[in-house]
Amino acid sequence: MGVTVRVPAVLRALVGGRAELAVPAGLLRDVLDAVGRESPELLSRVLAQEGSLRRHVNVFVNEEDVRFRELLDTPVREGDCVTIVPSIAGGR
Repeated sequence: MGVTVRVPAVLRALVGGRAELAVPAGLLRDVLDAVGRESPELLSRVLAQEGSLRRHVNVFVNEEDVRFRELLDTPVREGDCVTIVPSIAGGR
């Protein structure tokens, strides 16, 4: 079964246009490592060079913001859904 990772429209070109990826369960860092094996470019948009979540990217596990949980150590179980949401800024 694994974990479903939802990819936002603005980043889908980095994964061949796919809206979702299926990866194994584990800690969020493991899930993101699996995403990075499929698309290093997508991973570089989610994680900063030192390995932390980028400031302007929100990641949710089953609609819970991981910043209010254990960040990259948040458990992600079989059947869970991870959603990547880049912040959109600008305009008036």
